[in-house]
Amino acid sequence: MAADKLQAELQRVLGEMGVDAGHPVTLERPRNPDHGDWATNVALTLAKPLRRSPRQIADELAGRIDAAAAGVSAVEVAGPGFINFRLAGDYLAAGLQSILSAGADYGRSNPGGGRPVMVEFVSANPTGPLHIGHGRQAALGDAVSELLAWAGWKVHREFYYNDAGEQIMRLARSVWARYQQESGADAAFPEDGYHGEYVREIARELIALHGERWKGDDSPEAMDEMRRFAVARLREEQNRDLDGFGVRFDEFFLESSLYTSGRVEDTIRRLRETGHVYEKDGAVWLRTTEFGDDKDRVMVKSTGHPTYFLPDVAYHLSKWERGFRRAINVQGSDHHGTTARVRAGLRALGLPEGYPEYVLHQMVLVMREGVEVKFSKRAGDYVTLRELYDEVGVDVARYFFLMRRAEAQLTFDIDLALDRSDKNPVYKVQYAHARMSSIFRRAEVDPGTLDAASADLSLLSDDAEAELVKLLLRFPEVVAAAAERHAPHALSEYAEEVAGAVNSWYHAGNRDPALRVIGPGVAPEVSRARLVLARAVQIVLRNGLAVLGITAPERMQRESGDEAALEAV
Repeated sequence: MAADKLQAELQRVLGEMGVDAGHPVTLERPRNPDHGDWATNVALTLAKPLRRSPRQIADELAGRIDAAAAGVSAVEVAGPGFINFRLAGDYLAAGLQSILSAGADYGRSNPGGGRPVMVEFVSANPTGPLHIGHGRQAALGDAVSELLAWAGWKVHREFYYNDAGEQIMRLARSVWARYQQESGADAAFPEDGYHGEYVREIARELIALHGERWKGDDSPEAMDEMRRFAVARLREEQNRDLDGFGVRFDEFFLESSLYTSGRVEDTIRRLRETGHVYEKDGAVWLRTTEFGDDKDRVMVKSTGHPTYFLPDVAYHLSKWERGFRRAINVQGSDHHGTTARVRAGLRALGLPEGYPEYVLHQMVLVMREGVEVKFSKRAGDYVTLRELYDEVGVDVARYFFLMRRAEAQLTFDIDLALDRSDKNPVYKVQYAHARMSSIFRRAEVDPGTLDAASADLSLLSDDAEAELVKLLLRFPEVVAAAAERHAPHALSEYAEEVAGAVNSWYHAGNRDPALRVIGPGVAPEVSRARLVLARAVQIVLRNGLAVLGITAPERMQRESGDEAALEAV
């Protein structure tokens, strides 16, 4: 990365000036691009320890820097002591060569060092089809996982199935009631039951497979059959919908296994040994206030049944004991209240503060023609993920779920999602990639055979070309920062910025034929250099979309009929 080279040179100069090696050197991009490519305020931070004015320190720093070693063409002192840097042209050329050389690996780094990290996401109760909230979480969890993999972590994707507890029994009672009704028996539907059409579908499947075997039978055995069949059926459907959405997991962990394996009992035993457990009103409590929680939590109710808190602690303890010293949970904002109590329970057992990490996302609002879309014909009271991506496409659905910060409420505009123009951000990015592919088809050049070293990249002298190269060279730092912040939206914002710059560069040739990549009047050596730039664009956009789990088509057709509409699919 350009910043690494520049920072290393700054550290060398500071060492010559007697500055402690641990003094932080921060590089930032100036708000105004006219001020340069990088800036540092290190002179201001050194004023007190060096007992000199920031301006004097900045002037000395600027005078000592080896521009070639730093990869810059200019070092400028501004204001009270800021230092601005402009990247050198030969560095930009070398950067283009590095993009083509790295290819599909361009943007990867290794701060993770191959260490394991678990990302748990979706973890929907198997009580109904996946809804759009699960969809946002699936896209987020998958993209966070991929970002971490690109940052050198060994990622384990996990889905935690809540296949035990009261909600599952509500499902069983709901299926049992529909089974009785479909069998012609008189049965009242439970007030707190699941009313979606999918419950009736499950009951009909049971009848098709087993006939009226449990008609009129309300025994625990009959209810258990309803539960078992419904959970298996809905798990199968959820897995199928996630697979269609391009999301896969390394492991499906069953809540019920925490009980059958004895983990829940073992966890409460170990918590008792800490001395932080007490009994009150017939219930068993954990003194979580000792570990930052706002109040103590019940682990076992007076009925003898555990609360959700206890298996949650047991599950996260299992993550730690399976070797995941880093774990990230991607969950809905309705889980906000669980973060402190789970962490408190784990700290009581000796795990570190801040384990696990959380990415909490806000709800999704689906709009069509300015009106909220609330209900599904099949689910009854919500819109399903499958219905959404069947209508707008997987690429569009994933991108829309990822293009806003997780903490921000997301309005999913169906009309915009169905728009096949540059107004739709995912099409804007994909069109930019397809445009580059169309250039190679017209030039009759295989982009994979391009040799950047054989091109005179100094011929990329137009300002728009230089700025585009600088933007492409930012890709590794964008990926690394997005991975560190668990922020896929930063990558989608970057991809749109690149697409905008690419489209401007592409269309410049319509105004001035001399700026075209290929064509009459464009010298072969200039065309070769611009083909290298087009290939670099193609690599960056393809890699960025791959991290987000979105395809990078080489051919697209747009409604406008624009020539850059490229060819029909």
